[in-house]
Amino acid sequence: QVQLIESGGGLVQAGGSLRLSCAASGRTFSNYAMGWFRQAPGKEREFVASISWSDRSTYYTDSVKGRFTISRDSARDTVYLQMNSLKPEDTAVYYCAAGSGSRGTAYALGHNSGMAYWGKGTLVTVSS
Repeated sequence: QVQLIESGGGLVQAGGSLRLSCAASGRTFSNYAMGWFRQAPGKEREFVASISWSDRSTYYTDSVKGRFTISRDSARDTVYLQMNSLKPEDTAVYYCAAGSGSRGTAYALGHNSGMAYWGKGTLVTVSS
């Protein structure tokens, strides 16, 4: 099975930056997508950003457009989330996700339900 391990979370002041990393191991396929979700205390999990592994097409939720950038390094089987101009409302546990089949594109990973692999999460705290 696929295992996802996140890193890079921490405490940062508003306006600062962080880069999250997600390293994948196990069986992977060329036709799949990876991305990031987040869950703030007392709130439901929400989609943040995703990338298709084959063509690097990306998709972002409106609240992070222009501030966050998702990218991948195929040689390292790693996806990154560069987060700039961070706001207190970005505070959450960030989870890496991977999907294939019905969730195998950047758009589908963020919009479809169904089977996906999940990391254990990394905490991002943005102070005002």
